[in-house]
Amino acid sequence: MSNDRPAHPDRRIADALRGLRHVFVRDLELDAAIGVWRHEHGRRQPIRINLDLGVMQDATAPEDALDAVVDYQRLVDQVKAIVEREHLKLVETLAERIAAACFEDPRVVSARVRVEKLTAIPEAVSVGVEIERFARR
Repeated sequence: MSNDRPAHPDRRIADALRGLRHVFVRDLELDAAIGVWRHEHGRRQPIRINLDLGVMQDATAPEDALDAVVDYQRLVDQVKAIVEREHLKLVETLAERIAAACFEDPRVVSARVRVEKLTAIPEAVSVGVEIERFARR
């Protein structure tokens, strides 16, 4: 796949001409040990994660078998394991680790990962980061 980027970040990912499917996970809420500040250490706080993956697939309908597609339950399990592994200081670090895990499936060619802290700033609904990465193959 080429590294040509979409003209606008909200451009849909599924693309029949390029053989791309859009696999996504919406609003996965977990409790994470994350944060730089002293009051964030030793406790967990709610985060929200969204994944948007560009998946290279044959343009035809897949065989009706789980191993023929990217399994979103497996993605969620990977995200949960990353979140549970250790205290991280930055949402940016968490987003990068999640993106790297998405590329463990060779069919994934792009990953957009959004990580939001839901209670970090009382006056804000959420704060966080969104990254987009492309497979290096």
